[in-house]
Amino acid sequence: MVANLAESKDETDKPASLGSYARILSYGASHGGIYIMILGLVCAMASGIALPLMNIVFGQLVGNFNEYFIPGSGITEQSFKSSVNQDSLRASGALRLEYTQALFSLPMSKIDEMSVGTVTHAITALSNTIQQSVSDRLAILFQSLALLIAAYAIAFRYSWALTLVVSSAIVFVILGFSLTMPFLVKGQQNVDKADEKHAALAAEVFGSIRTVFALGAEQPLFKKYTRWVEEARKRGLRMSLVSGIHLAMLFFAMYVSFSLAFWFGLKLYREGHIANINTVITVFFSVLLVVTILGGIAGPLMAISKAISASGAFFGVIDSKRDDPPGIRDPELSHADIVFQNVTFSYPTRPEMTVLKGFHATFERNKTTALVGPSGSGKSTIVAMIERWYQLQSDEEEEETTSGHIHVGAHNINDLDVKWWRSQIGLVQQEPFLFNDTIYNNVAFGLIGSPWENDIEAVKMELITAACKQAFADEFIDRLPMGYSTAVGEGGITLSGGQRQRIAIARSIVSQPQILILDEATSSIDIQGEKIVQAALDRVSKDRTTIMIAHRLSTVRRADKIIVMKDGQNFEEGSHQELIHKQGIYHSLVHAQQLAPLTDLLDAGVSGSISSQKEEVTAQDYTTKEGGDPNSQDTPELEKGFGFFHSFGVLIYENRSHWLLYALTLIGAVGAGSGFSLQSWLFARLVQVFQFTGEKLVSAANFWALMFFILALAMATFYFMLGFSSNSISMFVVSNARMDYFYNLLSKPVSYYDREENSSGSLISRLSTDSKQLQEMFGPTGVFPLISIFNIIGCVAISFAFGWKLAAVTFFAAMPFLFLSAFMRIRYEIKFETLNAAVYADSSKFATEAVRAFRTVTALTMEDAILQRYSNLLKDQRQKAIRKAWYATLIFAFSDSVELCAMALAFWYGGQLLASHEYDPVAFFVVYIAIIQGGQSAGQFFSFGPNIAQAKASANRILAARRPTVGQLEQVPTGPLISSDHTPSPSVELQNLSFQYSSREVPTFVNLNLSIESGQFIAFVGPSGCGKSTLVSLLERFYDCTQGTILFGGRDIRSIELPSYRSALSLVAQEPKLFEGTIRENLLLGLEAPNNPTTEDQMIQACKDAEIYDFIVSLPDGFLTELGVNAQASLSGGQKQRLCIARALIRKPLLLLLDEATSSLDSQSESLVQSAMERLASKRNMTIIAVAHRLATIQKADAIFVFGEGPSGQGSRILESGTHHELLRRKGAYWQMCQAQALDR
Repeated sequence: MVANLAESKDETDKPASLGSYARILSYGASHGGIYIMILGLVCAMASGIALPLMNIVFGQLVGNFNEYFIPGSGITEQSFKSSVNQDSLRASGALRLEYTQALFSLPMSKIDEMSVGTVTHAITALSNTIQQSVSDRLAILFQSLALLIAAYAIAFRYSWALTLVVSSAIVFVILGFSLTMPFLVKGQQNVDKADEKHAALAAEVFGSIRTVFALGAEQPLFKKYTRWVEEARKRGLRMSLVSGIHLAMLFFAMYVSFSLAFWFGLKLYREGHIANINTVITVFFSVLLVVTILGGIAGPLMAISKAISASGAFFGVIDSKRDDPPGIRDPELSHADIVFQNVTFSYPTRPEMTVLKGFHATFERNKTTALVGPSGSGKSTIVAMIERWYQLQSDEEEEETTSGHIHVGAHNINDLDVKWWRSQIGLVQQEPFLFNDTIYNNVAFGLIGSPWENDIEAVKMELITAACKQAFADEFIDRLPMGYSTAVGEGGITLSGGQRQRIAIARSIVSQPQILILDEATSSIDIQGEKIVQAALDRVSKDRTTIMIAHRLSTVRRADKIIVMKDGQNFEEGSHQELIHKQGIYHSLVHAQQLAPLTDLLDAGVSGSISSQKEEVTAQDYTTKEGGDPNSQDTPELEKGFGFFHSFGVLIYENRSHWLLYALTLIGAVGAGSGFSLQSWLFARLVQVFQFTGEKLVSAANFWALMFFILALAMATFYFMLGFSSNSISMFVVSNARMDYFYNLLSKPVSYYDREENSSGSLISRLSTDSKQLQEMFGPTGVFPLISIFNIIGCVAISFAFGWKLAAVTFFAAMPFLFLSAFMRIRYEIKFETLNAAVYADSSKFATEAVRAFRTVTALTMEDAILQRYSNLLKDQRQKAIRKAWYATLIFAFSDSVELCAMALAFWYGGQLLASHEYDPVAFFVVYIAIIQGGQSAGQFFSFGPNIAQAKASANRILAARRPTVGQLEQVPTGPLISSDHTPSPSVELQNLSFQYSSREVPTFVNLNLSIESGQFIAFVGPSGCGKSTLVSLLERFYDCTQGTILFGGRDIRSIELPSYRSALSLVAQEPKLFEGTIRENLLLGLEAPNNPTTEDQMIQACKDAEIYDFIVSLPDGFLTELGVNAQASLSGGQKQRLCIARALIRKPLLLLLDEATSSLDSQSESLVQSAMERLASKRNMTIIAVAHRLATIQKADAIFVFGEGPSGQGSRILESGTHHELLRRKGAYWQMCQAQALDR
């Protein structure tokens, strides 16, 4: 699969070119930014001309000219840096925003092919790469180009012939760049594609972390992640040779131009074309600046090449944006019939599977129509068609697999305005999604597109509270300390499944829509709550077109019409009574869900009051302490940062096996850095040549020009070594760091992922961005600060060797200010980048959440609201960043002005020493040129302050991930499960169990005692949020109990090695999670160990027990069918749940945990799966614990534990326990639940 990536062509990829970079800059130029950009360019020109003017001064030896332009340089430098910083933030924010906007305009078929990880990688790592290329790197490039133009203008003014000849080196550089840059851009694109793959996998893993832990799939998924990281490294290493050639050609041209300049300059001088030495000196130093600047732009050009590569991912999506044309907006249409006429449909991602086959049905206006039938029969597809997520015959590629028509009244549904149409629909999906916001805002999102969207808050609050009362959500909201202002966490993680579903119902009905679609709307709600909610939905459905999809048939019996679907067709339809009399498919479905003994009890006249059980996990349980941070018990990782040398030293030491590459880098850096000090000595010798005449002049000129040529060859060698070794080191260090980072994040406890700052979006963002920052620092761009250090050392050494007095005065007068400003700037940049990373992580997290909830966003017509909110986030962050960056540019401008002051001081004092004959020209030239080179190198080094700051912050986060986290599972002397633990299946005992979530005020349980014998089939029932799923989490050791003990086969589960313990358990969670890969890979995930082989027969039998085998073999590729990058959207809810059940059964667990495992299954499949569970339970070699709301699925359990509210502040307790028959005879809480769910009442 890895090997095939190169051949795969993503339609959202766009070929990168230099025009792509111009397009990036256009984003910064929009909305008034063009003026800031022009200001930056003008200031760049002003800032760049200072050094060329110094060459005129030097050529004429006029020492007092500098006073006119040194202050101006600092002012223009500050204005310039500030302008480009603003422009970079503007361009990055605008690009992020338009990319997100384009995503929401893409058809659902395109979204299905994109993973959340790919999107996150784009809006974090790739957008940061683009921002850096526009900010710091572009600043250096603009300044360098301005300096180059000014230097050339001066050089041409003094000797056009000499300047023109020396310019041949520039042609060589341009030719070299034209040859190497395409390879570098293409290579970076290949690396980015591999990066997208491991980012997509990380998104799946962190978005399904409980499933990963339960399956013990950490190692196989880590290995899969490692394969993609290694593939990215392999592709990156292919760029090393080209990177070396790229730098070698640049710096060879730079140094050979010195040789050419002096040789040809002396020739013109001898022949009388140049009158005096001043002209040669002026031209030479101008060329020196040009060539030095060419060396300085290598880093920016590398950064720009990476930005061009990254832009392909953005512009591919932006250019594929599809704006739906305005359509019909007729209020009468929302009251019309919805008619399906002979509709045949296949999903674009699965064209070989026909989901709807000539389907025909009429959803009558102002009536309730229910859709029932087996999982995968096309019920949810009908919802998708009505929501216009997919269209019939919308483009050429779909014509072969789709046909038929959908009409609303007299109009084709495709002719309606899509946003208006969706605003007329209230939708509750099978897997409801809540945004990481307050309860109030989550419900208020349902008002978008309604007449109350822009109403005052008081009116909105009245509508929201009314909707929550109808949805029975006020029952737990009113108990919350923060009430409707309670934050629900990522995806609503702080609420139970039933509570999330009720919030979603309130959101769907708050706008009083004319069309209501309920796709398994009450599947996660407890029985008593469901009865109340269903009654409310029945009331809401009056005089509305309502479409219900349900497997729990008690919820649809009052529908005006019930359509029974099978294999994508309408098999039968009618009212509940009519279909019962037909004794067809519907009759058998009802019979499968009937609770047998209940009818007799009810006929006997047994009565009892039905009172809703108060939910236990309410206000105190699911909200944080008032006025406090829910995660205040944890110290933020970034507050415990390491120093620069420590963090980078650790990473370098851990990759010490690549010592040869380190050695090459060090040798290359020392050689490249020493080249500057050597050239100052050669310059002095060449100037001395002008004292000679005749043949001695010719001989000396040829000799020293040859020395420069030899230096050019040496520099080419050193820079080739640097380019090759640094790129290789960056790939090794970054890939190892990325794998280590992922592994350490994967080793965190579940409580770590519960914290808001560690949402899946934030973790994916950090994983992508932090690694990219390290790559920048260790790569070819990052070696230039190292070269600058050796350059400064060499220049200082040679200056003191040839003229200690001038060197001492210049360096000790200027350098303290230079280093002080540099220290302040880098320190400030580190703080700024840490803050910047945090705030951009917030916006990235928000965008990631919105993409993950794409169907919810479009159904609620929230696109504009999401984009406006995202825009506000980016705008606020940009304004904060601009204010911070302004101070940094002031410091930077001051440090640049100090460089010019040092040169001015050298002019003045050197002239004094020359006049007094204390120095000869050679000593003066060596010291002065060394000061120029040293000052330039210091400036280049300090210009990398932002890169250093970003890399340090990233290295700290990577190293901090290794630290133990608060909430880490307790470590006691452990050992694996032994053979005696396996036969028979161990018993489970809870002794005085107490548990309280760290962020909640009230415990979930206090002194809970429960005993389960070996091989028993046990059921937990009770209201939503009473702690049933918490018990499952404790049994899986997602958390450790606060007090008490859980015994497994008589052993404290904390004394059993965690992998060994979890291998004995299987969990089927309430929300099934699948991963990219084949069906077979998903079924066997976590079972890859060679000592735990799984035979083909075992896999087939597990699939048969889960009633998924026939579906799998009906697929063209069977078990090898690829689920695609968006596995969660590839199958229906029931199909996913049955695959997860099969995956659990393959593991042959000693303890099987079923948390609402059949909530998405149709009645027939549920009955068959339940029979399989009962067969397994009868063998007594497996203990089964089932959490259920559908009581028909657990009526044959050996014991049923009914949970409910305990004494105030004491959490949940067991209200009663016994078998189904025993509990019915008691006529207690369980009896009330059964009465509420009886189909014949």
